Amino acid sequence: MNGLIRSLLCVALFTPASQGASSRVELWAFTGPWDPRSDSSLRANAAHLDAAVTGWIGLDSTTAQPIIPSLYPDTMRLTGGPKRMAIVTSWHGDRFHPSSVRLLAHDDVRLARAAGAVASYAASMRYAGLVLDLESLDRSDLPSLLHVVKAITDSAHARRISPIVVAIPAADTVAYPARPIAGVADLVMPMLYDQHWSTSGPGPISEPEWVRSTLAMRIKEVGASRIVAALPTYGYRWQTNGRAPAEDVSFADAQRIAEQSGVALKRDARTGTLRGVKSGEWEMWVTDAELIATLARQATEGGVARVALWRIGQEDPALWRVLTR
Repeated sequence: MNGLIRSLLCVALFTPASQGASSRVELWAFTGPWDPRSDSSLRANAAHLDAAVTGWIGLDSTTAQPIIPSLYPDTMRLTGGPKRMAIVTSWHGDRFHPSSVRLLAHDDVRLARAAGAVASYAASMRYAGLVLDLESLDRSDLPSLLHVVKAITDSAHARRISPIVVAIPAADTVAYPARPIAGVADLVMPMLYDQHWSTSGPGPISEPEWVRSTLAMRIKEVGASRIVAALPTYGYRWQTNGRAPAEDVSFADAQRIAEQSGVALKRDARTGTLRGVKSGEWEMWVTDAELIATLARQATEGGVARVALWRIGQEDPALWRVLTR
């Protein structure tokens, strides 16, 4: 199937029901509140979105309490635009801190205070919903994760904040099984990216076959109606000398680096991903609009009605012509 036909299919999938489509897929997007490119993209493309995750609520790595006011003030106001949401995350400094979840789970007073503070702050900011991103947990942490998610969900629901979504690593069904997590939250969000990541060897971020199989596994767990399929907009450049981690690159970064180096970005036939190699120096893989069109089509064909982008400001500008309302 050529790129034009694939794009036209995705346009149809993301057309409002009022225009005659049999079903309509919600399009969500995350911003990086530290990156002005995210706000610029959101302002330019808000009309295409149903939800924008603009808020950032970090959990302190020592006390596990939400850091309020946020380290990244949310000044975005979208009158008449997509609903605004916030991420609640144990990422602090340069990594995730699973100890924050463990501390909350074993101290109900501390947990109640944290959950109440998150809900109160979200209500004050008029966030419609929350995405909980509590990564780097082990299999033994599942009871702690469920206890913490339930407390935050209950507090948020009491403030009429919904949906509460839990981001889960796409393929880790051991530490992050979707069914019990969906039992204490509204939705789960498989992060269908980092098939190859910053400290792995080089390779595609989201190969279509890998996305199809991992998403199908999650659908089998909880059903398509409980899933938000999160797709990438970025890439990585790995140094040939093995120096880690790889460098995050946006689509524009990748184009610039390739042009300056006299390297062509070519679509890898097996994975559908743009790839460039400068012999002896680096290897780069990056997501573009055509690949996202394929991944979005796979999600919708599986019955998933919500697709999210991590994160805007990095994307191929052609993306908005492909995933249009």
